[in-house]
Amino acid sequence: MAKGILGRKLGMTQIFAENGEVVPVTVIEATPNVVLQKKTTEGEGYEAIQLGVSDLKESLQNKPAKGHAEKAKTTPKRFVKEFRDINAAEYEIGQEVKVDTFAVGDIVDVTGQSKGKGFAGAIKRHNQSRGPMSHGSRYHRRPGSMGPVDPNHVRKGKLLPGRMGGEQVTIQNLEIVRVDTERNILLVKGNVPGAKKSYVTVKTAIKAAE
Repeated sequence: MAKGILGRKLGMTQIFAENGEVVPVTVIEATPNVVLQKKTTEGEGYEAIQLGVSDLKESLQNKPAKGHAEKAKTTPKRFVKEFRDINAAEYEIGQEVKVDTFAVGDIVDVTGQSKGKGFAGAIKRHNQSRGPMSHGSRYHRRPGSMGPVDPNHVRKGKLLPGRMGGEQVTIQNLEIVRVDTERNILLVKGNVPGAKKSYVTVKTAIKAAE
């Protein structure tokens, strides 16, 4: 059955495998998550649990958030996410989910918000090709044709310059190489989306090989 936890990306480092190979890893701090809500097939039509991590500042707490958290006998959380395809019967409201829910060798998907790059052109943003840079060409790094004459407007979906990054990105099939229960840390092989100290979601890989 699927498993999941919320954490914060602390950055990247490298460790040595038993065969001496250097393995690049991302350090994810997953302090104990609290189960804020359970959803069942009978009630909501699907199985899921809602997890929260990191206490919200008192000045940012409102009544609905406090009331929701009180049912789990906790305080409102900064980062809250719902995990589907999880057997909700295995969890209780108010229960803590810790890093030991995962083991070394587990294959996971990690979701985070990518770094914002600001305004970018079509070449950088959409990996388009540029025009010739010499021989009298006047077409270098522009977006190209805006479409046919007939509709008399630019069609939806046209790849144009604009804000790049700051989107939800999921990296699939990453391997957990170390679980530190004392410091609440997961070491995941490879890189994950987001800036340092940004929140990420770690869950059992949806496409993991059986």
